[in-house]
Amino acid sequence: MTVMTRRAILGALATSPLWMQPAWGQSTSLKISHQFPGGTISEGDFRDRLCRMFAAEVEKRSKGALKFSVYPGSSLMKTNSQFSAMRKGALDLSLVPLSYAGGEVPEVNIGLMPGLVTTYEQGYSWKNAEVGKELARILAEKGIVILSWIWQAGGVASRGKPIVEPEDVRGMKVRGGSREMDLILKAAGAAVLTLPSNEIYAAMQTGAMDAALTSSTSLISFRLEEVSKALTTGRGGAYWFMFEPLMMSKAIFDRLSKEQQAIMMAVGGELENFARASAQADDAAVAAVYQKTGAKVVDLNAAIVKKWQAIARTTAWTDYREKNANCAKLLALAEKTL
Repeated sequence: MTVMTRRAILGALATSPLWMQPAWGQSTSLKISHQFPGGTISEGDFRDRLCRMFAAEVEKRSKGALKFSVYPGSSLMKTNSQFSAMRKGALDLSLVPLSYAGGEVPEVNIGLMPGLVTTYEQGYSWKNAEVGKELARILAEKGIVILSWIWQAGGVASRGKPIVEPEDVRGMKVRGGSREMDLILKAAGAAVLTLPSNEIYAAMQTGAMDAALTSSTSLISFRLEEVSKALTTGRGGAYWFMFEPLMMSKAIFDRLSKEQQAIMMAVGGELENFARASAQADDAAVAAVYQKTGAKVVDLNAAIVKKWQAIARTTAWTDYREKNANCAKLLALAEKTL
């Protein structure tokens, strides 16, 4: 081999993409982004912990071939940019509320459809039900792979009175979390605001927002008890259930070996039990957090949940169904799990 030929080969290897290079002790570095407060693998917001647990276990099982960096608090990129970045292959992984991408992919708003999921059992049944398989298929077409199915119940933090009955929101400025949630709030007489959960504190602190619906974990992690006088929990029942999966760019996922893909899917699936237990623990813990600050804490019952669900059927569900054929099919499949 001539010197020039050897140089040409070495140069080509140096500039070729990582996934095309030989695996001579090399590793692939991947980035996980999310909007939640950072912590450690054993302490803090469970969604940050899940990302760190996922990273550690995949690195272990892949014998170091896959390594990760976790970027909490939207430190890598803005919250609402993450889904689109994954679709383009510009971001590797993210744990983000699926409904945040509803403006880009309307089908994903089923992940925060008021009254459609009312228990953890029902939500987690989606993964192996027809609705889950169809949702996964649609997301794959859009360039997204679901690694962990994560559901969270939610409640309402309010600067004033508790939000229990639909009429309680009349005249208030409320954050719902999705287009569909906004529709039922508007039908009940509220003015709605749209912003990610990591921006709720500032909006409530300044009075730009009167109340916000978000997950129990976010109600705690973002310290909303500091700007609230009332809390409606999701521990006894909820019409607000958020699908907040750990997802990966399909373009990046497809570049991994079959063995590496299998490891990713296995670890993601195994962490779903941790996610469910943690979310339910936060549903119970949030009441004590708010009571400690003197906030009034109330729960919902089945009859009240049905009132909200009745509004959702004639507003949010109808609006979603009429978006396109995929939305209509997903809603029909989801209703089979009720």
